[in-house]
Amino acid sequence: MSDHPEVPVVPVEAYEPPYYVAVFTSVRTRDQSGYGETNARMEDLVKDIPGYLGMDHAQTPGGLGITVGYFRDADALTRWRTDTEHRAAQRRGRAEWYESYTLHVAKVERSHGFTRGRSAEAAAEL
Repeated sequence: MSDHPEVPVVPVEAYEPPYYVAVFTSVRTRDQSGYGETNARMEDLVKDIPGYLGMDHAQTPGGLGITVGYFRDADALTRWRTDTEHRAAQRRGRAEWYESYTLHVAKVERSHGFTRGRSAEAAAEL
């Protein structure tokens, strides 16, 4: 998860289903040495996966982090899951950065969105 205050906050768009989501929820440890650099690298690396659609992040005041990755198909998600550098970051995360986490993977069957200022017809098409 990165903080980019200069970037406008916009959720990942609603894509035409089906596609896949990986929902990663976590509580981090106090010592986050090296986390920011590794997280930035992972955000850059996943963008090179064919079929990667985007990522949303959220953090609660209590410390629960939520990251949702969007992938066009199961093959794209598998490529990300099995990427060597990503696997190494996962091992380091378990050893150093996470108190706990969960991962939920789901196939999206319905998706729609809303953006203020768009016509009602355009919003209804989603």
